[in-house]
Amino acid sequence: MKIATWNINGVKARIDNLTQWLKDSDPDIACLQEIKTIDEGFPSLEIQALGYHVETHGQKGFNGVAILSKSKPDEVNRGLPGDPRDEQARFLEAVFSLPGNRVARVCCLYLPNGNPVDSEKYPYKLAWMERLRKFATERLAFEEILILAGDYNVIPEPHDCFNPSVWQNDALFLPQTRQAFRKLGGLGLTDAVRATTDAVQLYSFWDYQAAAWQKNNGIRIDHLMLSPEAADRMTSTSIDKHVRAWEKPSDHVPVVANFDFSA
Repeated sequence: MKIATWNINGVKARIDNLTQWLKDSDPDIACLQEIKTIDEGFPSLEIQALGYHVETHGQKGFNGVAILSKSKPDEVNRGLPGDPRDEQARFLEAVFSLPGNRVARVCCLYLPNGNPVDSEKYPYKLAWMERLRKFATERLAFEEILILAGDYNVIPEPHDCFNPSVWQNDALFLPQTRQAFRKLGGLGLTDAVRATTDAVQLYSFWDYQAAAWQKNNGIRIDHLMLSPEAADRMTSTSIDKHVRAWEKPSDHVPVVANFDFSA
């Protein structure tokens, strides 16, 4: 089973790229972030024509997440628990049946950016990460296949960015941010990409400015975090870097993990 995450940066603006990538890559489940549309505005017909079921948690003009899947989920939950006042559309959970009377719980998340750090946005980011830690703790207790896939807006380590000094005061790379991310690993979650490679200059985001793509000045902020039950069945990962060179690209590219759930 192929499961991918991609910050699409506006699904309507990238629909041609999205449909082409779905045809080329043929993922079983694709988690999208920053769809930037309400649920009713999502281009579902184009996606359904390719054989995908669509679940969305949208928001007008900002944020928004979606899960595209070849099979319909048994259960769908919208919004990250822990703060009923939080109206930002950043989290979507779907549960899928697998052979052997097992399930895969796939969560699509779009973690807050947090900049500028001297505003209310950074405390919101850290509070959101703490809510995610609590959620993951509860879900891990089920001892199921759990995949937390999305744009974490976290650069985990210095080798996950082209120049650490450029990012040292950024919300994506501050010590508090990285510590909060490491807490997820401390629960037993595995960073899928780093479980398969130690390669440097392995990025999933290149800014539109300053010729970042042409210079390969990127960062790795899109992650799939896996429960032990999921990590044990992962067979490979990849980053579809070539998509960044397409016309009208997102500034992110798809990150993919493959699993063998047959046994």
